[in-house]
Amino acid sequence: MGLLEEKGEDLAKRAIEAEKRFGDPTIPDEIGKAIGATSTTLQEAYLTALRILRAADRADDLLGRIIAGREKGEVVVSTESVLEDDPNLAN
Repeated sequence: MGLLEEKGEDLAKRAIEAEKRFGDPTIPDEIGKAIGATSTTLQEAYLTALRILRAADRADDLLGRIIAGREKGEVVVSTESVLEDDPNLAN
């Protein structure tokens, strides 16, 4: 992995941690805007890492629910039809 991807991923991880810690979903967006003011290339790497990490978190959560449900003899499926972090697809 190159410097660009490393920095983008590191910033995305830290922004998500701060979002969770402080309960403030605007933190990742603020960081993205700040990055974009000086480097659109790094901004794109950051936003890509952010999307990947959020998707992985959702998938991990769903997998945990599926496994827990199956262990109880239940069938658990995803009911998400809209990506919660994409305002263009909401409602």
